[in-house]
Amino acid sequence: MILHDLIAYDTLRLIWWVLLGVLLIGFAVMDGFDLGTQILLPFVAENDLERRVVINAVGPVWEGNQVWLILGGGAIFAAWPPLYAVSFSGFYLAMFLILFALILRPVGFKYRSKREGPGWRAGWDWGLFVGGLVPALVVGVAVGNVLRGVPFRFDDAMRIFYDGTTLFELLNPFALLAGLISVAMLTMHGAAWLMLKTSGPVETRARGYGISAALLTAILYALAGIWLWLGVDGYAVTSTVVTDGPSNPLAKSVEVAAGAWFRNYEAHPWMMVAPALGLAGPLIAAGLMALGRGGLALLASGLSIFGIVASVGLAMFPFILPSSVDPRSSLTVWDASSSHMTLFVMLAATVIFLPLIIAYTTWVYRVLWGKVDARAIQDGRGHSY
Repeated sequence: MILHDLIAYDTLRLIWWVLLGVLLIGFAVMDGFDLGTQILLPFVAENDLERRVVINAVGPVWEGNQVWLILGGGAIFAAWPPLYAVSFSGFYLAMFLILFALILRPVGFKYRSKREGPGWRAGWDWGLFVGGLVPALVVGVAVGNVLRGVPFRFDDAMRIFYDGTTLFELLNPFALLAGLISVAMLTMHGAAWLMLKTSGPVETRARGYGISAALLTAILYALAGIWLWLGVDGYAVTSTVVTDGPSNPLAKSVEVAAGAWFRNYEAHPWMMVAPALGLAGPLIAAGLMALGRGGLALLASGLSIFGIVASVGLAMFPFILPSSVDPRSSLTVWDASSSHMTLFVMLAATVIFLPLIIAYTTWVYRVLWGKVDARAIQDGRGHSY
């Protein structure tokens, strides 16, 4: 027996769909509070020392947190090549915009304190704000467009064609709502992190903004669910599903129908746990913030992120990228993966290295546990930003 036959092809495909979700949720939770903290920077800090406190709350950990983004991109490239080809080419301008914004983060952290001029530092503060807001907004907009369907298709030779035109067509009303959910959600998460890592006026202001962001997250998420039910058609496979055959997106039939994104929840009621967490999590986080429980609020906001992201994946399953111009070309878990051998080798590597990443991350957070010391920053002690 060949080694990779130890795990069936359809099982490997399902495992990699779960792993992709884990990596995307890991990025949203781990790097999410970095982005949320950057969004809050101009508003929770009123002087240079307070801004330095906010920056040092995420400065030592943001690089490690961004590893989850790299892992997610690598997983898409290796496990789902057609998904990588369509998304990274069709969303090229959006990806470039995210990359440009993310570049502002390390540059801002490193160069902000090189000069003491208030104009210089204020400029970099707003640069860090843009570096947090733009990725949060654009990623949410991308998810909204995925739910509506992306304008791509395959020809008979399996060549990919993207029929979209400009970046602005992605800014449709439903996608913008999804983008606002993402911004509110990560702002809530960043506020909870600042409550855990700071004290005094910064913590107090973060609490106020965090409660507002949490309530807004719950309201917008509920509104998006209603809109998805009433105004956004979903996708469903109507032909026989071959779960262990060669990857060929054109070997199926797909219908577009109202309410199709909710069929999985009707068939499997246990899946309702995800949207329940997405709706209740922000409300619980708001209550905990009001009580001054930053650590528990961070946990609640993390659970809400898990619920919101997972609810999208569960609603779409088995689709991972539907096509709005040729539904038959839509990519699913069963027809857009790499080969059996590739998925097995990738899984073996993941089993080895993912626990190491988690263990190292845990160790780093243990070493850096505690609130940021404003006095140490003011006195120039340590290696603060």
